[in-house]
Amino acid sequence: MSGVAVVTGAGSGIGEAVTRGLLDAGWRVALAGRRTERLDAVAAGHAGALTVAVDVTDPGSVAALFAAVDDRWGRVDLLFNNAGTFGPAGTVDEIAVDDWTATVATNLTGSFLCARAAFGAMRAQHPQGGRIINNGSISAHAPRPGSAAYTATKHAITGLTKSLSLDGREFGIACGQIDIGNAATDMTAGIATGAKQADGSVRPEQTFDVRHVADAVVHMAGLPLSANVQFLTIAATTMPWLARG
Repeated sequence: MSGVAVVTGAGSGIGEAVTRGLLDAGWRVALAGRRTERLDAVAAGHAGALTVAVDVTDPGSVAALFAAVDDRWGRVDLLFNNAGTFGPAGTVDEIAVDDWTATVATNLTGSFLCARAAFGAMRAQHPQGGRIINNGSISAHAPRPGSAAYTATKHAITGLTKSLSLDGREFGIACGQIDIGNAATDMTAGIATGAKQADGSVRPEQTFDVRHVADAVVHMAGLPLSANVQFLTIAATTMPWLARG
């Protein structure tokens, strides 16, 4: 299956890898993000690509993104809800309220706004339906030290995924979530050299090629709407998230 996809945070990291994977699989892809020069670089050479500058925390900006997709292709079959930020580091008493609010605005409210727009489009279009894939995180299962803002938003994404899955049944809208641990990107580069552990030590952790994330999302996206990968966890094999210490 292929069709029209929207990928947020498409200019780098996981979003870039997934965008390239979808384009290679024959999808038409709207690349959404803050940095148009990065979006244009990823889209270069692909006739089925559309780049749109978007601020996922701004309802008007998100509405304009989906209006541009509708104007170009007349429908949306897939949203990869990927844009996010690590946010502030520190114990909860060390986190500034403004930093907390900014993290929630990007990771949670941004995902809600994009899901809301995609859901509305999928509900109204003919044929009806589509798929939303939320980028959760290993932090939707277990936190790292000093990550209250990021971890709270990623646990909330799981609740959003479940609610979208339930509410979408009537309209042929499937929703799943991919939880990723230590994919090798610029954002996770420091993990390979040393990451703080629950026992206070700092140790390097294994990473894995981000292309495997793209392969997983393309697989999830390619299923018929009668089937859904509800939750998929992909992580570096020896990442210590399953164990204490």
